[in-house]
Amino acid sequence: MADNRSCCSTADVVSGGIREAVCIDTNRVYDSCADKDCLADMRVYFTDRAQCVIDNATSVRCRSCKIINSFIDVEAVPFNRGYYSVDITFFFKVYLDAYTTPMNPPCTVEGLTSFSKKCILYGSEGNVRIFSSEFSPDEADEQFLPTSANPKAKVQCVDPICLEAKLCRPCDCCECEGCCSAPGCIRRLFDGDFNVASPEKAVRVTLGLFTIVQLERDVQMLIPAYDFCVPEKECCHDMENDPCDAFKQIRFPVNEFFPPTECHQKKNDGCGCGGRERENNCGCGGRERDNNCGCGCQR
Repeated sequence: MADNRSCCSTADVVSGGIREAVCIDTNRVYDSCADKDCLADMRVYFTDRAQCVIDNATSVRCRSCKIINSFIDVEAVPFNRGYYSVDITFFFKVYLDAYTTPMNPPCTVEGLTSFSKKCILYGSEGNVRIFSSEFSPDEADEQFLPTSANPKAKVQCVDPICLEAKLCRPCDCCECEGCCSAPGCIRRLFDGDFNVASPEKAVRVTLGLFTIVQLERDVQMLIPAYDFCVPEKECCHDMENDPCDAFKQIRFPVNEFFPPTECHQKKNDGCGCGGRERENNCGCGGRERDNNCGCGCQR
């Protein structure tokens, strides 16, 4: 196995000092926010094939949930210069275990639900239109279309946590809504047709969602440069080597055989009592011998 060396040693570069100031084109974050949303009692829509399973189910359990797409729209806020409204619509694919009979294993079905939210962030002002010569497929002119003066919104999120799933009648536990109004690009990700005439049962789920929303603009910034970063790491060709040689490079998993304790009973061990023998502010009153504070550190 080839020896993998580090890439671009920071210590060597910094010791040489700043060589020049360079202008780069990048995205600057003007404003951002983080949210933790609890999405309660959200209606889940099913295709005709999955709805037959739900109609015969006695109970459901949420297996997992993932975000399949999100639509983002940025509009300027009237009478508030520099601020923009970011409208986000998330589309979730929910995996449910439907139990039809007590003795049979559950049947896994997929459903669709959506959630919309809005936030107002500062994105500064700009009136330029940006063109680019980069390739843009399926367009009349093979370059990127001009962008508007609005900032670009970026949404970072993790797959939501499925907190609850329940069966109910369509008009009892959920609002009496029509068929699924998702766009065609979302519908095509499911097997079947969402136009179910009159479902006998419906499913509502409660999801926990973590998101970070940012407003960015394309700007030119002057930054100090040390040097070009040339990779020094050698490419490995593990497939041509003996698999036993590759296995020898793996460290022995000591923690798998001997799980580490929560507190190692050492000074400054970070177990919440400061690692001090006489003054341990861990809720035990600073006593040396009788410190039943539950942190496992014996003095």
